[in-house]
Amino acid sequence: MKSSDTSILIVPGWNDSDADHWQSRWESRLTTATRVRQADFSQPSRTAWTQAVVEAVAAAPRPVVIVAHSLGVTTLAHAAPLLPAGKVVGAFLVAPPDLEAEPRNPLFASFVPMPRQPLPFPSVVVASRTDPYCSYEAAEKLAAAWGGELVDAGDAGHINGGAGFGPWPEGSMRFMGLLQSLR
Repeated sequence: MKSSDTSILIVPGWNDSDADHWQSRWESRLTTATRVRQADFSQPSRTAWTQAVVEAVAAAPRPVVIVAHSLGVTTLAHAAPLLPAGKVVGAFLVAPPDLEAEPRNPLFASFVPMPRQPLPFPSVVVASRTDPYCSYEAAEKLAAAWGGELVDAGDAGHINGGAGFGPWPEGSMRFMGLLQSLR
């Protein structure tokens, strides 16, 4: 599948993705990409954030591929059972947070527990060995529960602009690989 055959939905995490973040760069480069806008990126609400994803998927004119980062991954996991069957054909999930690890941040309490049912579409989960918000082992368990392919990003922090991931050519290549595997 080519990117032009899909509606690519960018699902950022807490506080959105700034202009230097790889998600923002991909959004500006991929002609069918749009960002899922949240009413408040700084005060996340599972209900509101999940509903925004559900509405964006329903409004998409083509089969949907999700590109989620951090809390956006968690949001998609919560939204998955609510999505129209067959509309989402794949997901690229980067740096899922472990919201159940101690100490728990009360800002994200509505997103706990983390869904662990298999996702109804193929997924790639990219995880870092040095993510301050999720151990590699926790990400490995999430990928297995969701039925996703786990990609080891090595020493990559939270795979965001702060960790040096503005341009992210390796991520682009992995994403294109996911697209090519979709039918």
